[in-house]
Amino acid sequence: MNPDELRAAFAGRLHTEPSEMAPFLTDWRRKWTGQALAVAQPDSAADVAAVVRWCLAAGVAIVPQGGNTGLSGGATPAAHGRAIVLSTARLNRVRAIDPVGQTITVEAGVTLQQVQEAAQGVDRLFPLSLAAQGSCTIGGNLATNAGGVQVLRFGNARELCLGLEVVTAEGELWDGLRALRKDNTGYDLRDLFIGSEGTLGVITAAVLKLFPRPAAQVAAFVAVASPDDALQLLSRAQARLGASLTAFELLSETCLQLVERHVSAARRPLAQASPWYVLMEASAADDDAALGAQVEAVLEAAFEAGLAIDAAVSTSLAQFRSLWALREDISESQGAEGPTIKHDIALPIARIPDFIATTLAEVERQWPALRPVVFGHLGDGNLHFNFSPPAAGMPAHEFTALERPVNQRVHDAVHAAAGSISAEHGLGLLRRDEAARYKSPVELRLMRAVKAALDPMNLMNPGKLLAPVPIHDTETSS
Repeated sequence: MNPDELRAAFAGRLHTEPSEMAPFLTDWRRKWTGQALAVAQPDSAADVAAVVRWCLAAGVAIVPQGGNTGLSGGATPAAHGRAIVLSTARLNRVRAIDPVGQTITVEAGVTLQQVQEAAQGVDRLFPLSLAAQGSCTIGGNLATNAGGVQVLRFGNARELCLGLEVVTAEGELWDGLRALRKDNTGYDLRDLFIGSEGTLGVITAAVLKLFPRPAAQVAAFVAVASPDDALQLLSRAQARLGASLTAFELLSETCLQLVERHVSAARRPLAQASPWYVLMEASAADDDAALGAQVEAVLEAAFEAGLAIDAAVSTSLAQFRSLWALREDISESQGAEGPTIKHDIALPIARIPDFIATTLAEVERQWPALRPVVFGHLGDGNLHFNFSPPAAGMPAHEFTALERPVNQRVHDAVHAAAGSISAEHGLGLLRRDEAARYKSPVELRLMRAVKAALDPMNLMNPGKLLAPVPIHDTETSS
């Protein structure tokens, strides 16, 4: 590759020195490190198109990258180094905001937190909320169809997006930035690119939905005896609160212990330990007192039915935030404990209690030393079904050797329960080959047909999401 030719093709930055490229070559979990010919940071969608056209002419693969906060290796280049990383970091403008139509149009490199703050500035809410919101970008959120804690009320990234601007694999700019709630004029191209992990094109901008900001928010931290009791509590809360129920999270006592150990500010809200806990959030246009009374009524009925053991309800913003911190700090606390075996799974909600009991029992029988760390979004059926080494420790190589067999045991159980092995993190490299085990030949054929139609040269993030297939002699696998 001639760096001068690529540099002349677009405005913006081009990194070719190893020290400059290093931050873009390793994923957030530091599980994968690749190599690249260069890291391109275009300033505009037109420049993204110019980079893609240059790569197409040169037969160079493209790895789109947003904030590089993904958990599945989907934005990390392969080790062979015959690709460029196309970073959208400099596509960082809020192009328009419409409080009346309740939309915001932003470029792909705008961080999630910046979108939230821009919405707040016009007294609106953008509800997508993730732990990495200060550094993850909207382009990456859409490319992976990110979820978060408020999917129960607002849906995931796909439901929050009205339109897209995309650079195709052939370097053409598709302007689909339509702020329409209804558009029945053919195939929904937007939905092809959302969740495609950069394998079909590069998202450069999006029109996103906004919502009225709630006047009141209340959180309740509830001790329950089992996931089955938590599920019954969810059903009662939905019946009483309706759309006001914005989040319903499940976490185990082990999760709470990890947060206590590794987060100095963490404080238990309840006096007695319980096997399981629920964190539920309600929001509404009412004042805090009225909403709090509704939540209290749900909990009172739960106590009478024997579904709740104890509960703490927030009465201030500080209490609200401290309760949520207990949930949001779990992943970081588990990481501080050492290596982890992670599973981001989705299940039919009614099957979750039986899945947890049965699958944990199976794993414990075969690998009794592993510590289960189970938490997630019970309200939308997404569990983070993780494992840590025993508290007494385990040699790193022994723990790493368990990852593949534990993955297969857990994912076989997910498949048997009609679930998905990736709920919100995407397939990337981490789950690519495992997903192929569970998808039908028809589904895989259709996915490959879409890939071949939109990226016939297989230059867009090759080897991610779908296993490589020999399309032409410059194709490379990850």
